[in-house]
Amino acid sequence: MLHEIHKVKSFKIAAPFTLEIVFEDSIHKTFNFPPILKGDIYGPLNNVSYFNKVVLDKEVNTILWPNGADFDPSLLYSWGSYIDELTQCAHQWNS
Repeated sequence: MLHEIHKVKSFKIAAPFTLEIVFEDSIHKTFNFPPILKGDIYGPLNNVSYFNKVVLDKEVNTILWPNGADFDPSLLYSWGSYIDELTQCAHQWNS
């Protein structure tokens, strides 16, 4: 099975809890994160001021928050294929 490798090149905060991400191939995608901001790792991001502390981790080429929350860039790139499953999983994560 082939696993595509992608890199986050840059991002900007587009709205509360929403990022516009640019990938290595110059594809721009917009992500609205509230459906998955649950549990020990992603729950703290449900505070807009904390969410806005997101940075670009240039070592692994993805977005990163101070508590270590991040996303695999390839998952982000294919977000549309995974968001329903992620949202279902998030309902099971403890807040």
